[in-house]
Amino acid sequence: MARKNILFLTGSINQTTQMHAIASHLTAHNCFFSQFFSDDFFISKAIELGILDTTIMGNPLRKKAEFYMAENQLNLDYKALENSYDLVVFCSDMLFPQKFVNAKTVWVQEGMIDPYTTLSSIIQKLKLPRYWSFGTSLNGTSNLCDIYCAASEGYKNYITYHGTDANKVVVSGIPNYDNLVTYATNDFPYRNYVMVATTDMRETFRYENRPLFLKKCVEIADGRTLLFKLHPNEKMNRAIQEIKDHCPENTMIFTDGPTNEMIANCDELITQFSTVVYTGIALGKKVHSYFDLEELHEKLPIQNGGSSAKSIANLCGAYLDFEGPKNEFLSLLPTFFSDKIHA
Repeated sequence: MARKNILFLTGSINQTTQMHAIASHLTAHNCFFSQFFSDDFFISKAIELGILDTTIMGNPLRKKAEFYMAENQLNLDYKALENSYDLVVFCSDMLFPQKFVNAKTVWVQEGMIDPYTTLSSIIQKLKLPRYWSFGTSLNGTSNLCDIYCAASEGYKNYITYHGTDANKVVVSGIPNYDNLVTYATNDFPYRNYVMVATTDMRETFRYENRPLFLKKCVEIADGRTLLFKLHPNEKMNRAIQEIKDHCPENTMIFTDGPTNEMIANCDELITQFSTVVYTGIALGKKVHSYFDLEELHEKLPIQNGGSSAKSIANLCGAYLDFEGPKNEFLSLLPTFFSDKIHA
């Protein structure tokens, strides 16, 4: 088969590393990467002016992602200006650039999806832009991509209930969260603490009473040492000062570092709306979350020994090579996925 062009749309470092993992199994094709973008004039101008700097399209996350791409010698094609693409792999379908309407498309879940709210329902009923939800509650629900790769049966049920055709959705697991037991063996130097993984709610235009949350963390710790791992999208100086104001003096604060290893070594995990709660669940930790815990257990990404990236890549490669109508490939998808993707 002739080499074809694949574009991976990314945002955060987590999304970029997951897309890189998939691309590493597609060496028979030309793989390129781009920060997520919009071809809408007003959104593009907002990105340029820094108004959307706290979103996956913003300049701070773009700089981090492109630094990673340069370090790993990945091909960059921001906004898909240099090439046309046979396949586009999305990390989000909250926006769908019009230039990809005729391309084959695959959506890959990159992490936790925010709770569905009254605002989410209003946006869907009135057919308003999905990004007006100010979160990820509608990610995976547009039905615009050809194929959807979900983390678990629980998430498949979520995105199909809220709008995506079930025939398009496969449960593939997701890279970075499909072999969490490996983090139990690590060399992170601290142990036996209560860990707090924060969320960037304020930076993504959602309300949070951070002082109240911090007081709750101190209450849960009940004299035990607290360790905070701040979300990379947070305003660090503000978050650090708040912790110093409301938490004991011996509290540990990390702005970067091995999050999953930190969780593996903790006694208890406190989260808000963070995907890393799944690491705690998979490793048998007592966890706290703004999500319902029973629902989290149902949505836990499948643990398949780290095979998700290869499985998704095999699916992408097969879809690229398929020459029939898209709906014919979808009719083969369930059997194909079970029989061949995990080969």
